[in-house]
Amino acid sequence: MTSLAPGGASAATAPDPQEPAHTGNAGRPAAKTPLGQFLFWLLLAVLTVIFLAPLLWMLSTSFKTHEASTRLPLSWLPHPWDLGAYRTLFGSGSSNPVLRWFLNSLVAAAANSVLIVAVDAAAAYALARLDFPGKKIIFASVITTIFLPAFVFLVPNFLIVSKLGWLDSLWAIIVPSAGGAFGVFFLRQFFSTLPKELEEAAIIDGANQWRIFTRVILPLSKPALSTLAVLSFLTNWNDFLWPVYVLFSPNNLTLPSGLAKLQNAATVDYPIIMAGAVVASVPVILIFIIAQRQVIESVSRSGLKG
Repeated sequence: MTSLAPGGASAATAPDPQEPAHTGNAGRPAAKTPLGQFLFWLLLAVLTVIFLAPLLWMLSTSFKTHEASTRLPLSWLPHPWDLGAYRTLFGSGSSNPVLRWFLNSLVAAAANSVLIVAVDAAAAYALARLDFPGKKIIFASVITTIFLPAFVFLVPNFLIVSKLGWLDSLWAIIVPSAGGAFGVFFLRQFFSTLPKELEEAAIIDGANQWRIFTRVILPLSKPALSTLAVLSFLTNWNDFLWPVYVLFSPNNLTLPSGLAKLQNAATVDYPIIMAGAVVASVPVILIFIIAQRQVIESVSRSGLKG
């Protein structure tokens, strides 16, 4: 027979104050076994080698002589170490102004990313928050352009740039992609997740739409804006096809189109090409290191912390 505890509770079912309450396994991550941890770190090590091997090979080849870069069997370490490729690229008598190409790419990519963020943020806010006739049709039209191949816009954009007199200038690289559909869609989706109560409170305080956009929406959207700026910078920095069409003078080329001139039709000088690739990779790696937190945050949060 089960005895009754004071107050009518069964002694068999009364909780023991010395025994911690059992909360169950719901919501708790399963403990990793030593084998699971080993396989996890082994997978990370394999992926690291796969991604780093081409970069290390590129860096190693840039310090080789032309004969060593084609000698069999191939060697990971340069023997002998040689700076001839970098002297050729950056020498005062070089016919390839790599530093000028680097500066052109840097200016064009930075200006293009700023312009894209400004234009796309304004368009995305209008499509996400404002009500006006034809809003759904305009948004559908913008989204439709995402599915069109990029080369479809080559001829129309070339004719527009030519009419504006921007051929063979950085304006041809900076302006045409400022109204990209991806940025409008990306920011519009982000703006749609922000609570409307914030705007209502700002309207009660007497703020107009422009003040709400600049003082409420944009500060809350820094991770998304940073992500779009990084993606726009990298896209413009790596663009090869469009600069080849609109840039002609050697001093006006960007880095990707300029580096293509380093390859001779008869022979390929691998150290010089790899040295140019190293120069082109430095800003990309630095931007990734600096902006990775903002990119991750823009994916993991939806407007507000807390």
